[in-house]
Amino acid sequence: MSYAKHMPPATVRTDSGLASELRLGVMRLARRLRLERSDDAMSLNQLAVMGTLERHGRLSVGELAAHEKVRPPSMTRTVACLEESGHVRRAAHATDRRQVVVELTDVGRSRVIADRKRRDAWLAQRMKDLTKEERNLLRAAVPILDRLAAW
Repeated sequence: MSYAKHMPPATVRTDSGLASELRLGVMRLARRLRLERSDDAMSLNQLAVMGTLERHGRLSVGELAAHEKVRPPSMTRTVACLEESGHVRRAAHATDRRQVVVELTDVGRSRVIADRKRRDAWLAQRMKDLTKEERNLLRAAVPILDRLAAW
């Protein structure tokens, strides 16, 4: 199937129409991926914090708050819950002993990786139904979506 056979609806012909359709499509995909989480007991905020720590390593509460676009007091509460459940631990800052950094525990790292693998597997399975052309369009769209998502 070629892309020409699947022309977008007329609403996508304008920039505002494209924005609306893109927003809806991204929201539906994000909602569906959330349903594929490995554990509903953990909040999306907690999973996001653990994912940030997995990608970036040790961070202060302030740095975590900046990454997640929340206020430090909110991040302090999230970190406290994660620490209580054994998913993160606080440690002394390497150069500034007045500061504390947060890092994943082995339990936290395993949980993030398992959750990511599950959702990636679901999406990879769904993508098998796409044509090669459609998968190539998605490959080209990934950096564009990343740029749109940058704060």
